[in-house]
Amino acid sequence: MRISEGKIKKIKESILAFLFHNSPKSFYTYNIASEIARDEEFIKRLLHELVKEGFVTRVEKSNQGIKYLRRERWRLTNKAFKAYSELQ
Repeated sequence: MRISEGKIKKIKESILAFLFHNSPKSFYTYNIASEIARDEEFIKRLLHELVKEGFVTRVEKSNQGIKYLRRERWRLTNKAFKAYSELQ
């Protein structure tokens, strides 16, 4: 089953909206996927695309300063947060 580019764009927008409304917190891929009701691997692929586009950044360390080996947390970049704030 193939998803059109238009629908992928809307899913990316809903990821960004979720991260914006819950900013400055960062979320695991699982949390984002369950909120948007999509597959984790699909959301992970879209999040990596959003990193390349400069909208999302990956949090590499826990609050205790321990580097994540398997898990990934995500948050909006400052540039993306400012852009969303101006639209609100």
